[in-house]
Amino acid sequence: MGSRPILKNTSLFHFLFCFCLSCCLSVSFRYLLDLKSSDVIWSTSDTGWIKAALCAFFTPWLYGACVFVHRMSQFDTDIFLDTLSTYPITTLCSTPTVYRMLVQKDLKRYKFKKLQHCVTGGEPLNPEVLEQWKTQTGLDLHEAYGQTETGVICASGRGDKIKPGSMGKPVPPQDVQIIDENGHTLPPGKEGDIAVRLTSTRPFYLFSKYEDNPEKTAAVMRGNFYLTGDRGVMDSDGYFWFVGRADDVIITSGYRIGPFEVENALMEHPAVVETAVVSSPDPVRGEVVKAFVVLSAPFKSSYPEELILELQAHVKKSTAPYKYPRKVEFVQQLPKTPTGKIKRDLLRDREWGRT
Repeated sequence: MGSRPILKNTSLFHFLFCFCLSCCLSVSFRYLLDLKSSDVIWSTSDTGWIKAALCAFFTPWLYGACVFVHRMSQFDTDIFLDTLSTYPITTLCSTPTVYRMLVQKDLKRYKFKKLQHCVTGGEPLNPEVLEQWKTQTGLDLHEAYGQTETGVICASGRGDKIKPGSMGKPVPPQDVQIIDENGHTLPPGKEGDIAVRLTSTRPFYLFSKYEDNPEKTAAVMRGNFYLTGDRGVMDSDGYFWFVGRADDVIITSGYRIGPFEVENALMEHPAVVETAVVSSPDPVRGEVVKAFVVLSAPFKSSYPEELILELQAHVKKSTAPYKYPRKVEFVQQLPKTPTGKIKRDLLRDREWGRT
């Protein structure tokens, strides 16, 4: 299903469907989770995500690890942190939004005696959050990137060098590339579509089609590649960097702007607890960058006009003058899925009058 409210209904062709799928997909998660029989893993993913099936069931089952389950009626940071420090949890798997909420607390008050490995995925992880988590807990945050259709395709595994803001490197046997509109691979540093090569190295657990939807299946294929629907860049070391969903990229006055870069810049400012950047209609430029911002407590009494100018100036300085949010709206909270993933599509639809 994924994080959207519509079943993807993907089809995977292989014998002994459930067992083979679990075993093979768990190989890719083995690289990320590095579980042992002595580990206790807590995954907070909703059961509609493939990450829940693999982090909280198949992978621990395959490697003999223990699964910790705690159902909260609603997310509470204090209960979460008390739980993490009380029980012998060695591996934590949660969304970037959860980690963003946790680093707002004084984590040094808590002793995570058993916690050794922290994993995140489902949406991009802001470098600022990674650094705050590392500073307060002494633990690295390992990011993974994947989909229901593919399993994990990129990750920063345990022992890997972590580049803040990067999704890591391709997970064997995945052959991940950045390609152009003609299906040609692009060199390091060039933005394009994130795609998985289908020939020679295609993992047999990669989905084969969307059931009863040949048009959608055809739309995600380009030559010998499966299109993830995301835009990104690969650096000279082979690390992949997320730019945005193909339909999230903002085109204003001829410039292409990835919302994640703007969000990262805003998160550097002490006034910002959370933010989501989307396109907003503009009569002159077609569309412009708009930022929805949740303010930290010390800044809630600030003059909004002055703070908006300050945030805009900060983004100009951190990125480029044309990337700053021309519209800024302060909100009490951002719309999220039950597991804390920000619903940017809902914010975008509201801006464009589609809801």
